Amino acid sequence: MTLRLQAIEAHAEGEPGRVIVGADHLVPGSTIAERFAYAERELHWLRRLILHEPRGYPGLCAVLALEPTDPAADVAIIVMEQGAFTPMSGSNTICTVTSLLETGRIPMVEPVTTVTLETAVGLVTVEARCAGGKVLDVTIRNVPAFPVYLGVPLDVPQLGSVPVDIAFGGQFFVLATAESLGVGLAAGDAQDLLSIGARLKLAANRQYPVSHPLNPGIDSINLVMITGPSPAPGIDGRNAMVMATDKLSDNPATWTGALDRSPCGTGTCARMACMHARGELAINEPFVHQGMLDTTFTGRLVGETTVGDYAAVLPTITGRGWVTGTSEWVLDDTDPFREGYTIGDIWPA
Repeated sequence: MTLRLQAIEAHAEGEPGRVIVGADHLVPGSTIAERFAYAERELHWLRRLILHEPRGYPGLCAVLALEPTDPAADVAIIVMEQGAFTPMSGSNTICTVTSLLETGRIPMVEPVTTVTLETAVGLVTVEARCAGGKVLDVTIRNVPAFPVYLGVPLDVPQLGSVPVDIAFGGQFFVLATAESLGVGLAAGDAQDLLSIGARLKLAANRQYPVSHPLNPGIDSINLVMITGPSPAPGIDGRNAMVMATDKLSDNPATWTGALDRSPCGTGTCARMACMHARGELAINEPFVHQGMLDTTFTGRLVGETTVGDYAAVLPTITGRGWVTGTSEWVLDDTDPFREGYTIGDIWPA
């Protein structure tokens, strides 16, 4: 049997997102929680097929855009990154909404179209500013974000003890400052950032177990954000977000991955939650966050709430997306590379 998948290619402030449509038959379940659990259990072959060569490349993410199980939603999403399925992603949400609106799969209303997404961490409301059939920018009202640990010591291989924050912004992050790690946040620092980021993720998952109080199946630290100031005027902060390789171990050959090309939406939410907890960011104060391509997301905290026993904030993120093409991806049963392939010239060992 040959598998055919339709996709819309897009990017959000530089981060590529492949939006796959018509794949509902591959993801059974009566709720988004069941579908996400099924994907994590059974669909890593599909994640690798889409993201690895010959169809993908190290910096690529993708989204399964599905029919929602909640009648309040317009579309359900399951995000695929190089290392894992993730419950929510800001840049991938921007890619999804921009793609579905500009291709007419969701009706566009000018000047603002409101879209509700069903995610594994709850419903997410998005407002897209539109004109002339194009999406100008997208504002995501994300799920509540909250710090789990602030300034705790993390014993990192070859680095020693480093102070870190661990926070939820749609997925769990470990955050550390570039200054404490002795690394820069310029393009020339990319290899050091990848190695340090992978070690932070490995150490954090071993030393600080996490579990979302309302979604206990979300129980791992997926991503690493290395933060610092920006030298550019009008920018409040800069970051490098590391998507580490699939399988991390004590072997230094595994200490690598890929950098988010965008400023990272969920990571921006996690960083803002930590800043607010320290008294560094007020409600309704804009936070302009810069990524490795010098593009920005503008974040804002619009309220406070609680998630289980955690004090949480209600974050929004605004950014831009562009459709770059459409595609059809095919898997032939006779193909010896049924899950794609990687090789060590450009991929992690």
